[in-house]
Amino acid sequence: MSKICVFTVLFGLVVTAPRVEAISRDPNGVNVNSQGATSVFITFGGLADQIPVEATWCGELIPAAPDIGFRCDPSTIFGRLPIRFDQSRLSGDGRVFTDIMSIPPSVARRAYQAAARGETSSFFYVRRFVSTAGGPDEYVFVTCRLAGGGARVPLALLDVELGFATETTVLAVPAGGEAPPFSAAITYNGSGRLRGRWEVVQPGDDPPTSRDLLTEATLPPEERPLQRRYTLVDRFDLFLPPVGRVVLQGPDPARLPTEIDGLYQILLRVEASADKEGDSNLAAAGAGVGVVHSGAVAGFPLPTLRYFVGSATEAAALASATGELALLVPAPGSQPSGPVTFAWNPVDNVLAYRLEVERQDTGEVVLNAVVQQGIGTYAAPPWLAERAAGAELRWRVVALGPAGEPIEESPWRSLAFE
Repeated sequence: MSKICVFTVLFGLVVTAPRVEAISRDPNGVNVNSQGATSVFITFGGLADQIPVEATWCGELIPAAPDIGFRCDPSTIFGRLPIRFDQSRLSGDGRVFTDIMSIPPSVARRAYQAAARGETSSFFYVRRFVSTAGGPDEYVFVTCRLAGGGARVPLALLDVELGFATETTVLAVPAGGEAPPFSAAITYNGSGRLRGRWEVVQPGDDPPTSRDLLTEATLPPEERPLQRRYTLVDRFDLFLPPVGRVVLQGPDPARLPTEIDGLYQILLRVEASADKEGDSNLAAAGAGVGVVHSGAVAGFPLPTLRYFVGSATEAAALASATGELALLVPAPGSQPSGPVTFAWNPVDNVLAYRLEVERQDTGEVVLNAVVQQGIGTYAAPPWLAERAAGAELRWRVVALGPAGEPIEESPWRSLAFE
């Protein structure tokens, strides 16, 4: 591969650096909210035996020689992309990388403070790519320009809260009854159309994964059609003005299914929409042709809303649940005859949950699984009953903190297969 010489004007200086053909990206510069979080869909193209590693925000760049590109000046680093916000994926044949740049409010605040001191009003997001063939590292940056959270900032969801018109943590509905109205309170940046649908996960359905709960615009183009679909309740399509907050009313609750006993989940499925401020031009990124629409991107799985249809006793028990970590189904002492789905009431400020299933007589671990925050259900593999070998089991859920440490645990609950 022939070398070329690149001249880059950086902070008033002309920097000359020999380099090979570089990784491209689009967009290469975006407006970001100076007073809060921002999420942007970015496409990187032209990878060659390279894998992405850390992502960093900083106020100034310096040449990365002997590596390729420009890296962050260590004295001006504002922060690094938190693991819980990293929704990036290698795409296509491995030569394309889709990244969700989720800027935390703390980084925006530090950038704003630097600008208030008279420093430049823009800062940089730098991704480092490491060669798996022994080549040099490559640093690729995106310019972030401080702005308000209005129309010139990419349309992104920053926070979503689902709730019924009741203070009950887990709603209990009698069979054939009707749930109360529900809605979604959405905080966002930018302006544009919010399109999507309300769906319901019914008892017996495979529960959604964390990737299923992402907005469509957060996924690479080839993953978007692969998200699981569930029972459609209603669709929505509305324009979001640049005011930063909206309450999306749910459909008529009479349309929610309540015929079968069990736990239901209401899903808010948000589809991608055209957004000039954040769309990725694949040709500009060296990743193909066309434009990837990324309106309504979000750096986190959307929460779900739960309601339980069952007997009066079970309904009363669930209606009395508090905001603490609580087990939902299977009910105490239940004896399922087939596959089991475990469900619990999620709590705030945890990274993940660990489901533990063991024999009551010996304490032998039968099943141990980790579930990401925001899901609250786990479909047990079909071999669980066989592994139990007729013994009585017990199960519980442990909430895990950022470092994987237990911060809360539920009481044990008994379980026995027929």
